[in-house]
Amino acid sequence: MFRSFSLALCFMLSAVSVIAQNKEQGRLENAGLVMEEILNLPDSIPQDLLNKAECVIVVPSMTKVAIGIGGSYGRGAMVCRSGASLDGAWGSPAMYALDGGSFGLQLGAQSTDLVLLVMNTRGVEALLSTKVQLGANMSAAAGPKGRDASASTDASLRAEILSYSRSRGLFAGVSLEGTSLRPDDDASAEIYGRKVTAREIVRGTGNAVPDAGRRLVDVLQKKAARNASTAAR
Repeated sequence: MFRSFSLALCFMLSAVSVIAQNKEQGRLENAGLVMEEILNLPDSIPQDLLNKAECVIVVPSMTKVAIGIGGSYGRGAMVCRSGASLDGAWGSPAMYALDGGSFGLQLGAQSTDLVLLVMNTRGVEALLSTKVQLGANMSAAAGPKGRDASASTDASLRAEILSYSRSRGLFAGVSLEGTSLRPDDDASAEIYGRKVTAREIVRGTGNAVPDAGRRLVDVLQKKAARNASTAAR
């Protein structure tokens, strides 16, 4: 009887692990679809800004906890350019979590997709090290949109993160001040099949792009293969 119970318990734990893995893989695949759809919009993220981004964070289907006064939470992925100077090809995705902050009526829909551009190395290092709060530990601004929009606005020049939202077909820059971002190492473990940190994924060299993340990496490589910000260094 004890043997039967043990076998049943092992089966249940294995099933839970598979479900968790499939959930995170689905989330990562969805992040790639969201990024592809947004970059194909007629009035999308300015190409100049995308070219200068060191990393991109995609949070598909963010959930509003309480409309009007509550916070929000979401889970997604961050992809960074490879190399010590972040000037190589887009690398493997690390999973991230977004929590807190009340975004008002603009993000009050049931499903809101977020895209965040990390614009400098200092911002990347902060995100790889610990939980950060936008507007406090890291400067953030609503990103300008439009393929021909100038990247030389004051907000674009100062901010470490530029943020965008897509909700009910509306795509626009959005302020996320008060929101926290942190590595979701448990979710990354489900993707890679072992315990691994965001820093090991982004700064390491031994993590191949998982199948679930291939769409996200490929669309970024196609749309912004070269890091234009390195020319100014």
